[in-house]
Amino acid sequence: MGVEIERKFLLAGDGWRSLVQRSERMAQGYLVSAAALAGGHAKCSVRVRVSGDVAWLNIKSATLGVERHEFEYAIPLADAEHLLHELSDGVLEKVRHHVMFDGAHFEIDEFLGDNAGLVVAEVELPSVDAAYPRPDWLGAEVSEQTRYYNVNLIGRPYASWSVAEREGKEDTAC
Repeated sequence: MGVEIERKFLLAGDGWRSLVQRSERMAQGYLVSAAALAGGHAKCSVRVRVSGDVAWLNIKSATLGVERHEFEYAIPLADAEHLLHELSDGVLEKVRHHVMFDGAHFEIDEFLGDNAGLVVAEVELPSVDAAYPRPDWLGAEVSEQTRYYNVNLIGRPYASWSVAEREGKEDTAC
């Protein structure tokens, strides 16, 4: 069974930029609506993602926290593009930067479109209580704040957040 243990953070500076090893543009959409997830009607999110000429389908449990069930399957690019444009609730675009720091792989997502200005770092861990480095550019942890979940950024993009929400000072339900 697939399990993802991931912590998500705001960024406290741009020091990570000089450490980027590679970047990739991504587009993703959800086949199970964010509204169904927020209303408690869905047990999982079902996402299609495209990066370059690679595409995959991802199923992730709709649970709060750093540990969730996750399954990912490669799919044909043409199928993914059809799913994104015909069956998803909207398309989220971002540039994912890959950064290694003190032995840890950080994925830093710089969002585009209505989510421009939002930049978050994620680090996957082998266990919930695993130690991880805390570079000075890593800010407040937002792993359990649902507004930062990609599935919620389609229905309630960063552009619509209050100043307090953008600063991570206010946690509102999505």
